[in-house]
Amino acid sequence: MSEERPGGRRRVSKPSRVREASASLAAADFKARCLELMDRVRETGAEYTITKHGRPVARLVPCKPSTKRRRLFGSMKGTVLGFDRPFDPIDGTYDVNPD
Repeated sequence: MSEERPGGRRRVSKPSRVREASASLAAADFKARCLELMDRVRETGAEYTITKHGRPVARLVPCKPSTKRRRLFGSMKGTVLGFDRPFDPIDGTYDVNPD
């Protein structure tokens, strides 16, 4: 396929394919095959550079597995201020319903 560009030049688009040896791919190809590529990265550890108009804009790389698993209960332990007597009245005047 060819496309007419200003100045009389023609732009010939080549069918692009993602190869195992290829580390970069066009953004349009990435968009079309995103889930497949993410599975491949997870399974094989492959890395891809996504380009737009031939310039690198992003990288798809495997993430490191988390070694420490955080617990839900007790995760806020030690982050709250301590009050010795929380039910004692507050010092000073405090009016809830000012009329």
